[in-house]
Amino acid sequence: MSRILAIDYGKKRCGIAVSDPMRIVAGGLTTVATGELMKFVKDYVQKEDVGVIVMGEPRQMDGSESETMAYIKPFLGRLRKELPDMKVEMVDERFTTKLAQRAMIDGGVSKKDRNNKNGLVDMVSATIILQTYMEMSR
Repeated sequence: MSRILAIDYGKKRCGIAVSDPMRIVAGGLTTVATGELMKFVKDYVQKEDVGVIVMGEPRQMDGSESETMAYIKPFLGRLRKELPDMKVEMVDERFTTKLAQRAMIDGGVSKKDRNNKNGLVDMVSATIILQTYMEMSR
């Protein structure tokens, strides 16, 4: 089986998570500057057997698109053009940042380390997006 790569897209940086090859465990991988995301994804899928890329889909509480989709749509277009054979799916990411922050607090991560300047919350958010996708796929 192949891995699933998940992306929590942000204006400045993107959290990345990946599944194990059996698609049982979701784990945070890294945080990447948004300008470097395409290069990172292309390099990663060349090195690893990735079958699906999952992007977080930001939505408003009423289900309408978030303003962040204006940044995600061009990236999705480029991703589909540069990796035409790759399956790309979207997952509703409402509440992932809040869930990520709660998970870090519950896990004992210090307030200093929860500061999003290091991108930890982005990586944890990507992991939650991936876990959500994996649960929906079962």
